[in-house]
Amino acid sequence: MPIKKIYNKKGKVPVKIWTNDLDEESFKQLTQVSELPIIYKHVAVMPDAHLGKGCTIGSVIPTRKAIIPAAVGVDIGCGMMAVKTNLTSDQLSGITKDALKSIRMGIESGVPLGIGGAHASHSVSTFQPRIPFTSAEEAVNLERELKEILEKHPKVLQKGRSDKWYRQIGSLGSGNHFIEICLDENEAVWVMLHSGSRGTGNRFGMYFIELAKKDMRAHHINPPNADLAYLSEGTVYFDDYVQAVFWSQAYASLNRRRMMEIVFNVLLENFPGVIATDQVINCHHNYVEKENHFGENVFVTRKGAIRAGVGDLGIIPGSMGTRSFIVRGKGNPESFHSCSHGAGRRMSRTQARKSFTMADLTAQTEGVELNRRKSILDEIPGAYKDIDEVMRNQSDLVEVVHTLKQIICVKGD
Repeated sequence: MPIKKIYNKKGKVPVKIWTNDLDEESFKQLTQVSELPIIYKHVAVMPDAHLGKGCTIGSVIPTRKAIIPAAVGVDIGCGMMAVKTNLTSDQLSGITKDALKSIRMGIESGVPLGIGGAHASHSVSTFQPRIPFTSAEEAVNLERELKEILEKHPKVLQKGRSDKWYRQIGSLGSGNHFIEICLDENEAVWVMLHSGSRGTGNRFGMYFIELAKKDMRAHHINPPNADLAYLSEGTVYFDDYVQAVFWSQAYASLNRRRMMEIVFNVLLENFPGVIATDQVINCHHNYVEKENHFGENVFVTRKGAIRAGVGDLGIIPGSMGTRSFIVRGKGNPESFHSCSHGAGRRMSRTQARKSFTMADLTAQTEGVELNRRKSILDEIPGAYKDIDEVMRNQSDLVEVVHTLKQIICVKGD
């Protein structure tokens, strides 16, 4: 059962919370969400929850016949991928620190990093992965569907950027996005990464958030927060948004798998016998899906949460210097079959930059091969909640299958 249960003062749906560590501004956001007439049953709040734009990150929002674009967010389909390799720590221990650095730099060279990062015009089409996780026809299908969307909404993409979506397949982005080489509790080597739908998904998110606000004004609906504007079934933009958001989610999945191919190419240069095992996990944590809960088909928006149905495998990362977890869902109906998507921020990025130094970053990421620089100081482990406490708070939602600790970390600025 949830640690807390808070009811809206106006007598709307309850907000069920899996943590005692939540700030007042997040409570306010959650109360506003619970006041919307489209919410189904209750709002579920995961143990990593913290303040977000318009909607609390770490919340699970079920809605009847409507979707809140700002709750899905602008990094549509952002999520995690993890693959277990056949390598072990014994093989890694036989290489030098310089070799580990070389692997990190090889990944940084192969995967475009940071805001706007993209491959050269033809590098995606000519790239030949030796361990494939994607197929060429996936990009063809995405291009065809993108053209359909742009025929109806030609202003979504800026002029001269029509091919950027394609060149960004296999790119990391910025902020908390990362690529890591990790060891599990049995000393097996894993590759784990975190990214989303990049610039095109971002454009779709911002575009339809504004259209939702326009739709609210047209129907004289005043949500408690402008960012909680929603699109209802049957309204002019609803079907187009569903098409765009599902496109972005498919793109995000493809993007992560292409990055995984690039990382394995780098590993093959150092370990010619490396292969991917059958333990491959790829899951969104900023997305919407139509699901059946409590006997009714509804839209479930997971804003910083992953699906944790019975048997579902998921990834819950810690931070640059802490543990991460491969988990199996327990299918708790009260959480709408969901769990946390990570540790969750305790500090804003601005607070983190003011509170910590580069010396702190070095100390808190000791033993990790990492390009330490001021631009990633806001990602310091101390800016995040205690991942072990987060895991304890959701013992009724998931069970731990593997525990990972990074030895190489690549961050986007």
